[in-house]
Amino acid sequence: MLKQTPSQTVGPYFAYAWTPETYGRRPLATNDLTRVGTPGERIRLEGVVYDGAGAIVRDCVVEIWQADAEGRHQPGTAGFGRCATNDAGEYHFDTVKPGALGDGQAPHIAVTVFARGMLSHAFTRVHFSDEESANAQDPVLAAVPEDRRSTLIATRSERGGAVYRFDIRIQGDDETVFFDC
Repeated sequence: MLKQTPSQTVGPYFAYAWTPETYGRRPLATNDLTRVGTPGERIRLEGVVYDGAGAIVRDCVVEIWQADAEGRHQPGTAGFGRCATNDAGEYHFDTVKPGALGDGQAPHIAVTVFARGMLSHAFTRVHFSDEESANAQDPVLAAVPEDRRSTLIATRSERGGAVYRFDIRIQGDDETVFFDC
């Protein structure tokens, strides 16, 4: 089977088309996935994106896809979000903590990273530090070398609610594990 060809190099329209709110326009997607009445624990996922030299990436787009609190992907639920990094390389999402999927996968959020100079976007996953037993059974985490699994774990803290920290390192020391899709 043939692999996909690399995406074209991103042009100057990158931020304007993908994150129009930066330019005062209505967003195509948002980083607030919460809806009134949506069941589940409200969380914030936040972090910084770093390049291979350890410098922050100011013009990156982070996308997430996730299940709902019951571990289901349902039409009409807020399971997709997009956020541009700011001048400090930071991103954040306000969402609901996803439930475990029925196929043995631990609660997680799928992440796609788009950045200037990357010919193909990068795919990774966020697992949660407070889901140790589920993470221990997760088949995807089990396929990752043990010394690299920590790059897929978001650390929980409390700051007016649950906040999970997940820094993304595109290359270099402690590079985030990325998956071929």
